[in-house]
Amino acid sequence: MRTWFEPEEFEEFEAAKDLLIRRCVTWAEERGHPVDGLLLSAAVDARHESRDGRLTYWDGARIRFFLLRYVPYKVTAPRKELDLAPEVLRTYLRYLDVTGLRDPRGATFAEAEEIIAGALAEYAAALDDPTLRGLATFWAHTALHQGVDLTVPGAFERFKRDLDAGRVPYDEQVLDKIMQNRFVNGGIGEERAFPQPPVSLPPAPELTEAAARSQTVQRLITLAHWVGKDGRALTDAGNLRVADALDASALLGTGEDRLRVRSATDLPQLNLLLAWAKKLRLTRTSKGRLFRVAKAAPLLRDPEALWRRAFEVLPELGRAVTVPVATWRPEPILADIFHEILPDVLNSMYGLDEMPVVRLEETVWLACQEYFILDQEEEHLRDLWRREAARDLGRMFEVLSDLGAVELTRGSADPLYASDLDHGDQPLPPDAVTRLRTALAEPDLSLVRLTSLGVRGVRDRLLAEGRDAPLVGELATAPPAELLGVLAQHYPPKDAVAELQGWLARPGQDVEMLLQAARDCPFRTRTGAMLRVLADALPERRLLHDLRHDPILGPAVWTQLIDAGEMEPGSLSERESLLMGAENFLSVLELAGPEGLVEQLKGMGDAYEFVEAVLASGHPDVVGLRELRELVAEPLRRTARHPLRLVPTRPPGARGRRKKRKP
Repeated sequence: MRTWFEPEEFEEFEAAKDLLIRRCVTWAEERGHPVDGLLLSAAVDARHESRDGRLTYWDGARIRFFLLRYVPYKVTAPRKELDLAPEVLRTYLRYLDVTGLRDPRGATFAEAEEIIAGALAEYAAALDDPTLRGLATFWAHTALHQGVDLTVPGAFERFKRDLDAGRVPYDEQVLDKIMQNRFVNGGIGEERAFPQPPVSLPPAPELTEAAARSQTVQRLITLAHWVGKDGRALTDAGNLRVADALDASALLGTGEDRLRVRSATDLPQLNLLLAWAKKLRLTRTSKGRLFRVAKAAPLLRDPEALWRRAFEVLPELGRAVTVPVATWRPEPILADIFHEILPDVLNSMYGLDEMPVVRLEETVWLACQEYFILDQEEEHLRDLWRREAARDLGRMFEVLSDLGAVELTRGSADPLYASDLDHGDQPLPPDAVTRLRTALAEPDLSLVRLTSLGVRGVRDRLLAEGRDAPLVGELATAPPAELLGVLAQHYPPKDAVAELQGWLARPGQDVEMLLQAARDCPFRTRTGAMLRVLADALPERRLLHDLRHDPILGPAVWTQLIDAGEMEPGSLSERESLLMGAENFLSVLELAGPEGLVEQLKGMGDAYEFVEAVLASGHPDVVGLRELRELVAEPLRRTARHPLRLVPTRPPGARGRRKKRKP
């Protein structure tokens, strides 16, 4: 049971969604919990359509988004049904919790209940506001209000004909507002982001010390104190006086105090620090003077908090970071797009070791050409602009280095960065590939990598954007089933081993707890994925071989051992072969759905007899066997030339004597 799919994995996602909804509805109805298939489908779709795509990750932001934005915007149903959404969501999150499907990095079920309860009043208000609907939802609700039964085939088409003919009244002001929202905000859709690799970070005290050592942090604190509560006089143009600017440069150690300048604006490093301080609200201007902001005192006493804020606002300082070097172009080429280029560059470096700067120069230049279209008469300037963009990128790395977010070194490039240059789908143009092939062969290149502070800063931003950014160690106290579920889908083997070893190192947590979680899992495909994680992480224990005779895990174990060539199919007994056949049927049922399994079975000459035997095999997945009987065997029986006989049998191991026939 996967809970994450690429956007193009349409069929796989739909099969998983149907399985999840089907199981949740049955579970809820058996226990008397409120449930509704349409609203469950909306909850699954909302997470699949999100930036990270994790179906079972729900935190406060995602819960509120679903209730206050997604349902009003996308879901069409009578108001009585829509009013159930908070309770249905609570049921769904409860189901994820009890089945071990919940992503442990989100809210606990208790936390989710509080968040849902806190959003009830806002949810009712959102449903009352028709301007929050999407365009399709607006027309669908209009049809409902006209008494149109949208479940009747052709009903909506007839409604559209009446609408085009002017026979349907509707609220034009609401429609105008919806169109305006759509034009300004572009709807509620999110573009799927690339998954990020797990990263490791040092202990928190080390990060605190590193932030305090940051040259930029020290300079910002010094600058704020230099400005002081009494302030510094400014010129009519709003700049520091030259003498004050040179004094500040000397105090800050920027090396610009020995320059002969006519204006403080000719000191780029000081100007950047001044702009940074204003953006951080450390300083402000008033009545021709520059003052320190009194409310900034707590931030100035907390270097780590100051570092975080400085890193957070840096993308907004493009005009202060980039410096024009050509009189024929007054604005640096990266100035206008700095707020997009900087995050993209940092994302490219995230989770990697030293990257050659020249490789980043080419990708940045490629991005620049998407923003700026050169006129034909400007073609001769293309190479000059490319070199200017490279200089701006170098300046950006110097600023990040002073902040302590990156480390700049020199050396040879890892062959990885030249390995894709000959690929047919290479996005770089031929001239860039030629330049890179030559440059990457040099033994003394500029290299850059994120420091631990930089990694944490980028990760914080990724999380704020709703992206998945795993951190090795964050699952150390996760419930066993949830731990294995995340490792199986979101962690490469090496990182999964590190995370699992950290989990096992905590008192009271052992392998048997993990195995029991696999036994308790109600989805056979997920059980298999859990076992693969454990087998890869604990190879010295020959885990799968030790579990060959486990009454619950056995069929999944045999399947993996046979697939790996470590076990011969002929070594299974007749009963074990039947159990493994049941395991395969149940896995296909989960992955392809009932229709997919029926289609596969129709191609087998002895399918009916085999299904009958599987149903009587005694496989431990009771829920799966029930679905197999109701959703697969019964349709097969109805379409079979010879109806499928479902013969009641004793479960394997049951004892008893056969009754003697009467003479």
